[in-house]
Amino acid sequence: VQFVESGGGLVQPGGSLRLSCVTSGFTFNSSAMSWARQAPGKGLEWVSGIDSDGSSVYEDSVKGRFTISRDNAKNTVYLQMNSLQPEDTAVYYCGIRALSAWGQGTQVTVAS
Repeated sequence: VQFVESGGGLVQPGGSLRLSCVTSGFTFNSSAMSWARQAPGKGLEWVSGIDSDGSSVYEDSVKGRFTISRDNAKNTVYLQMNSLQPEDTAVYYCGIRALSAWGQGTQVTVAS
C-alpha cells in the first residue's frame, strides 16, 4: 500500500492550494480515503474523508472551505483547500483511516 502526496507549499492567508495523492497497492475504487494533518507540536487530526461512492465528510473547522474528491481512473484523491488560514498550517497526509495507513505527507504553510 502506497500513498504519495503532493501540492503543498507556502500560501498567504485567504489563498488556495490543491493537494493530490496518488495511490497504489490496493483496490482504490472500493476504498474509503481520508486526509489528515499534523500541526507543529500536535497530534494527527483527521480532516476529511470520501467513501467509495463519492460521499464526503469534513471536520468542522474546514467545512465550506475544503473539498475532497477522487478520480478512480487515476487512483488519486484530492483536497481542494480554499480560504486558507494560518491555523491550517500542517503536514497533510492522505491514507486509509481505518488502517491507520498514511503517506509521507506534504507541508502546507499559511503565512504572510
